[in-house]
Amino acid sequence: MSKIKKFFSKKKEEAAAFKVKLMGSSMGEGHKLNTPKPDAPSSSNSRGRKYEAYVPPKRNELSNEARAAANAALSRIDKKTSREFNTSLSAVKAQAKRELEAERRQKEEASANVEVSASTASTLSGVDNRNMACEGVFFRCPMVSDEILPKKDWKVKIREFLYQQLEEGDRGLTACLIIHNCNVKEKADDCIATLVRYLENLITNPTDEKFLKIRMSNKIFSEKVRYVEGALDVLHAAGFSEVQIDDEPFLLWTREQTEQDLDLPTLVDGLKNSECIPLELDRNLKVLLPSQARRVVLPNDFYRLAPEEIKKEQQLRSEAIQQAQMLRTKAMREREEQRTLRMYRYALVRVKFPNGLVIQGTFNVYEKISDIFEFVQSCLADESLEFNLVATSEGKFGEEDMDKTLFDCKLIPNSLLLFCPETSSSDGNAGDVNYLKEELFMLVQSM
Repeated sequence: MSKIKKFFSKKKEEAAAFKVKLMGSSMGEGHKLNTPKPDAPSSSNSRGRKYEAYVPPKRNELSNEARAAANAALSRIDKKTSREFNTSLSAVKAQAKRELEAERRQKEEASANVEVSASTASTLSGVDNRNMACEGVFFRCPMVSDEILPKKDWKVKIREFLYQQLEEGDRGLTACLIIHNCNVKEKADDCIATLVRYLENLITNPTDEKFLKIRMSNKIFSEKVRYVEGALDVLHAAGFSEVQIDDEPFLLWTREQTEQDLDLPTLVDGLKNSECIPLELDRNLKVLLPSQARRVVLPNDFYRLAPEEIKKEQQLRSEAIQQAQMLRTKAMREREEQRTLRMYRYALVRVKFPNGLVIQGTFNVYEKISDIFEFVQSCLADESLEFNLVATSEGKFGEEDMDKTLFDCKLIPNSLLLFCPETSSSDGNAGDVNYLKEELFMLVQSM
């Protein structure tokens, strides 16, 4: 079986498995809207819960002692607010000191934001590659080859692979993938919808003359099909061939021209189920010395936005901070933080071991904490070793954290986790223990 047929066979199996799972799930018994509902058991019994409905506790009346203490506190507050401003030298100095301290904190916060902007700007300019934490974001594509390449290089490779498959066989199904992988999504979707309509009309009415031919000068055909990569190959595989009728170009269908071992319903399914060939994110594993782990500037590939959009975003954020620095509430700071996190598509995760070595990997921001644990485990000399990871912001990760994403835990755009073995080494100093596979030390020399 060719790679193209394997691809569509896998998609068909996944769709069938999803359908079985969906039908097998308990959806409950329906009822008509105009019929009374049967007496349903209590929610606690039907769901097997042990908890009763929450009843707010009744508040006790204040005792005489508590009421007297409250009144005394209120009277002290009244006295404090009615007191005149203390103009003594010590009081003025204290007030000035407090104001200077507040101003200093304000300046430190502003300079921190400027440093973040400068870091981002240096990332965008790409002037000093020596400070880059990694070279970029890399992917694998097992369907095409075993190479590890950036996404833009894979687009070229996938295009070459599909056109090679087009020459070798499975022309119709390969052309379906070409439409998806070699065109803009909107153009590909419009083209596929039009081709499906052509073929379904032909399947339903195989003898109707108006469905047997397509005028190539037709506006819909010209705009949505003719100039889309792979579209004419699909029609040729379906059995259409170019002819001249009254000095005008047409596509004419004959059953004899249909690709061998391909029928029209299969081709329609191929059009509907085809998609972009998936890429797998490569971890781009690095082993760093403590001095190398100081590089924290990320390349442009980590950003969700284009470089021009990031510059504009940073400029707007700096202006907003300058205008409303003293008025930022907690909610405003949280919104600003979320806005910053959404700028990134990938995250750089570093794990520091007791001996000072650091391993580094690239993750999608929506991957789970469990994926980080699997990554670390794959690097250990003893993969059965029990360990935990500690984040400076989150502390130790527990079982309840395994399904959280890096975005949920704010481990974006880069984070440093500490490796903590569950059982300490009996040899004494944990800093002398090597936990990594020996072959990974070759990666230190390549940095």
